[in-house]
Amino acid sequence: MRRLSLIGTLLAIALAGGAHAGDWPTRPISLVVAFPPGGFADITARPLAQPLGRLLGQAVVVENRGGAGGAVGNALVARARPDGYTLLMALSSIAVIPEAERLAGRPVPYEMAQFAPIALIAAEPNVILVRPEAPWRDIGALIADAKARPGRISFSSSGVNGVIHLAVEVMAHAAGVRFLHIPYQGGGPSMNALLAGEVDFTSQSPSVARPHVLAGKARALVTTGSERAASFPDVPTLKEQGIDTEYVFWAGLFAPAGTPPEVLARLRAAAREAVEDAAFANAMAAMGTPVRYLDGPPFEDFVAAETTRLGDVVRRIGKLE
Repeated sequence: MRRLSLIGTLLAIALAGGAHAGDWPTRPISLVVAFPPGGFADITARPLAQPLGRLLGQAVVVENRGGAGGAVGNALVARARPDGYTLLMALSSIAVIPEAERLAGRPVPYEMAQFAPIALIAAEPNVILVRPEAPWRDIGALIADAKARPGRISFSSSGVNGVIHLAVEVMAHAAGVRFLHIPYQGGGPSMNALLAGEVDFTSQSPSVARPHVLAGKARALVTTGSERAASFPDVPTLKEQGIDTEYVFWAGLFAPAGTPPEVLARLRAAAREAVEDAAFANAMAAMGTPVRYLDGPPFEDFVAAETTRLGDVVRRIGKLE
């Protein structure tokens, strides 16, 4: 009797779990952005949250949990209950942080195996920006000055190991120079640091950079992609300027590993439809951000490949500070 009772209990638990997944969602969903407002992850998450919530039948609430170049918010979601109510809008730095922390001999805040990839939403290169009065008219002049004054020219970033930090380190490594890194608590604050004259230059997504360039508050020197950015057609790439490297970063949706497959399937279906929403498409177009959608096994393979590729980049460059 005891054995039959145990079997009955386990069966009831299994059936309850299936019913829970089938009923999902019954309350608002938290979409964590691991950076303060104003950065690429944030301005991608906010216009996506509305159509995503409408399609799922529950509000999707964006929560900014910045710190440590995204590690704080990423780790929060990695440890969250895998019930579909806590999601993450991550940048490509999510795949960099574990290996970078290992290399530096610091505790690893999470592992990539703790996440379930849902969908790639957007991808774009970085833009190297200076203030209008800066003496460097092109990236060649900035690199030449950095060679003459190693470690003296400062740049702001969203934090150690973040997408901005890595973009500049990739460029510096290829050019054989060293800059002074000044980390901030997100892309928005790092952009403000340039505008306030706290640093000499910064690296931002085109969507963050474009309004400031159009307003005459910043000047673009170079972009880091394999081809010119659509929103900066007159700005050359690193390779066009003789620096043989490129760097493109992305924003994607993740859930904690162990989230029920039925919930992940609904999230993918909703994300696929949400990126087709007119309001979302218009918001991304206004920022000059190209939508790059991918989900299912292709996105899982993409994340695995990026984890390997970016880990190799970090190991090649060495310890980042």
